[in-house]
Amino acid sequence: MTTRIDFAEELESASDRIADISRPDLQIMLRRAALRLRNTEGIVLEPDVDEAIDALAADLKMNRKDLLRVIIREWLEKGAYLPVRMLEEGDETDGSA
Repeated sequence: MTTRIDFAEELESASDRIADISRPDLQIMLRRAALRLRNTEGIVLEPDVDEAIDALAADLKMNRKDLLRVIIREWLEKGAYLPVRMLEEGDETDGSA
């Protein structure tokens, strides 16, 4: 699976050699770019949930995006949709055990 960074680098490289890229390959790249842009819209939350996330992010001194990643990952782990990550010796924790 191509990451966003890989895809951005692929687009930049293509722009440097635009004359050498076939029309079908360029169409594919542009369609993939459009699809990624279309799918970057944020999640629309109910106002009370939105406020609670902002308050929790401020309390934990995290940005909203990172907090949402943590919440979703922990929920998926707790529901056994993802394997629980094991901490390695020396990993940083938030001070709770």
